[in-house]
Amino acid sequence: MKLLRVGKFGMEKPAILDAEGKAHDLSSVVADIAGDTLLPETLDKIAALDPSALPVLDEGRIGPCVGQVGKFICIGLNYSDHAAETGAEVPKEPVIFMKATSAICGPNDGVLIPRGSVKTDWEVELGVVIGKGGAYIDKADALDHVAGYCVVNDVSEREFQIERGGTWDKGKGCDTFGPIGPWLVTRDEVADPQKLKMWLEVDGHRYQDGSTETMVFGVAHLVSYVSRFMSLQPGDIISTGTPPGVGMGQKPQVYLKGGEVIALGIEGLGTQRQTVGKA
Repeated sequence: MKLLRVGKFGMEKPAILDAEGKAHDLSSVVADIAGDTLLPETLDKIAALDPSALPVLDEGRIGPCVGQVGKFICIGLNYSDHAAETGAEVPKEPVIFMKATSAICGPNDGVLIPRGSVKTDWEVELGVVIGKGGAYIDKADALDHVAGYCVVNDVSEREFQIERGGTWDKGKGCDTFGPIGPWLVTRDEVADPQKLKMWLEVDGHRYQDGSTETMVFGVAHLVSYVSRFMSLQPGDIISTGTPPGVGMGQKPQVYLKGGEVIALGIEGLGTQRQTVGKA
């Protein structure tokens, strides 16, 4: 299934996409694409529905594909070729940092360069949405805890992240730095999360052209690993790292200035398109 949220900011309705690409209102079935809606038994209930029997949602805006996200967990340097382009060593264990949930926005909402920014960058990433929660999850069982997958643009301000002291979080959590969606694609529709092509373009120039196949730590490993340090709840998102081609890795480096259009996508999970503005 492809689940989404449609409507104005803060007023999004839960929806399911039909075979023709039309969104149908799930409000009579679930309150939101969030929390317990993502448990296996609720997803099974939605899967048994006939979307054509539900009202069509004609509102134009697609919101974030998951609402009320509790934790937005990110993995750094999880592609060896991306680590190389940034001059970093490939980590021996996953690098975990948190992205503020207030950064979350819709897949086609504008991205705003924060005040004082000189190095705003882009990162196409595979997002893993947790369904069944848990702690100390075995790797062999980890994918059973996944509700589905989505596209994430891990927008980053590199000076804030690297040159301003402290942790990475200050360069990762600015408003609009977390477009997610357009859809949450349920796990049954993704045969192998480690074989998904992914790409990102700025003003039509393709900077990133990679595959989840080259992750250092795969999805199952990451779900298991993260759950050792914090329990996972339904609706949590793990953003799993980016392939090479970020602005910081260009020679010379390229950063967003405002006015650009970012387009990105992952095979089977849809595409995003953001116009860059200034806060």
